[in-house]
Amino acid sequence: MRYHHIVVGAGSAGSVLAARLSEDPDRSVLLLEAGPDYPDLDTMPDELRYGNNPWRSVYGPNAHTWSYQAIATPERGSIPIPRGKVVGGSSAINGQILIRGLPADFDEWAQAGNPGWSFADVLPYFRKLETDLDFGGDYHGSEGPISVRRVPKEEMLPSIRAFWDAAVAHGFPETLDHNHPASALGVGPRPINNVDGVRLSTAVTYLETARRRPNLTIRGEVFVERVVFEGDRSVAVEATSDGTTITFEADEIIVSGGAINSPQLLMLSGVGPPDQLRSHGIAPLKDLPGVGENLRDHPAVALMYRIDDIENEESIIPMQAGMLYTTPGSRFPNDMQMNPMLYHSEHRPPAVAIDPKASYLGFNIALQRAVGAGRLELASRDSQQQPRIDYHYLSDPWDLERLRGAVRLCMELVSRPECRGLIHERIVPDDPVLATDEALDRWIKANVGTQHHSSGTCKMGPASDPLAVVDQHCRVHGLDGLRVVDASIMPNVTRANTNATVMMIGERVADLIRYGP
Repeated sequence: MRYHHIVVGAGSAGSVLAARLSEDPDRSVLLLEAGPDYPDLDTMPDELRYGNNPWRSVYGPNAHTWSYQAIATPERGSIPIPRGKVVGGSSAINGQILIRGLPADFDEWAQAGNPGWSFADVLPYFRKLETDLDFGGDYHGSEGPISVRRVPKEEMLPSIRAFWDAAVAHGFPETLDHNHPASALGVGPRPINNVDGVRLSTAVTYLETARRRPNLTIRGEVFVERVVFEGDRSVAVEATSDGTTITFEADEIIVSGGAINSPQLLMLSGVGPPDQLRSHGIAPLKDLPGVGENLRDHPAVALMYRIDDIENEESIIPMQAGMLYTTPGSRFPNDMQMNPMLYHSEHRPPAVAIDPKASYLGFNIALQRAVGAGRLELASRDSQQQPRIDYHYLSDPWDLERLRGAVRLCMELVSRPECRGLIHERIVPDDPVLATDEALDRWIKANVGTQHHSSGTCKMGPASDPLAVVDQHCRVHGLDGLRVVDASIMPNVTRANTNATVMMIGERVADLIRYGP
């Protein structure tokens, strides 16, 4: 059978695309996913169904991930990069923080040569994807598949409320809605797509009704090896399933594998930097040097304090509040996140040992607009071998300076009277680390890791941009019938958690395909 569209990757963008495109009964859509497909909540493992323990979802023994390894810094070396390998993708394993990027993020995309991606252009799609259970009005959706709510302050853990109060007493503004463009700055409750403990991934929202449509086919445990071309037009994908090679044909191939899988698949298909492709015995089809470049993320470190023991701790949402703020003298507003978290959050460093009988409050401190960027390269022409990923975190001195200042600010806030008696002794880092800026810098470089927001490796931009891979319609430059639609197309990572933005990208491109520019 030949399809109108093949979507490769059933994650946050791919599932949205497949669901929206299949609303047109005259379009046949095939959605392929390398991981398993659990068609309903009853068949879904607890690690995917329930979202209150995201650490287990991304690092536990039954985690549905690609188990990537990447270089963080020369001082730290290799770190795990958990990305979802299951229908729902990373939306099925994540911490369910549904914060949009700043309006300035999207206006910058448009100003860089991507008309149609300003904040005014993308706001309707943010509204379309959500049902905000707390706020209405012009900036919030009321009929979308993804329900959004916030933990009321009075229901938060006392230690998290104490941090909130300490930040306000220190002079930071309070905000009740991080998704309102006029009030993103400040400390307040995190918008979450978790209702009654259930993680509202794209698998259990967008695909829940779409999978009943006869024109949508969802196939799990199908590994796409390469895109097949006739001349400059993509015509099929070659995949393996249960040891059998299968070719699926379509009028259009949409690659939605995320910031790691998508550039790898393009390069394996002959699209990318030609010298790198030839070094692995791959004949270059299209010279696009930006494939795998411009790797963006939010470099983060975690502090850890002891708090009073909490009963049934792992049933509690671990990240209830947080703060967005601008570092002193920064040219980038809202360039830092500071999030108090229980240590069953996905932001707890995987190597940190904890006493299972004790309770801890961590602080995830993450730079939201890093200057430095990383890159991804093929390690082999073997599609089963992971690519080489190097984030080059803190390669720019200003990135390190801002992160160091945020660590010291966090400790200052925790030492305020508002936190006394609720947040106890600091476990990480220890006192010698704090003695000098040089010692703290060494600790940061040796402990920095991912905030799970990889993006940018198939950058969207005009053909005049030497690193651009796709145009403003997400069509691959110089090729027909091929798009990339996922976090990899972001020109720069948004100054916020990325899942809402990736779903928005899926919504926006679905309309571009169905209705034209």
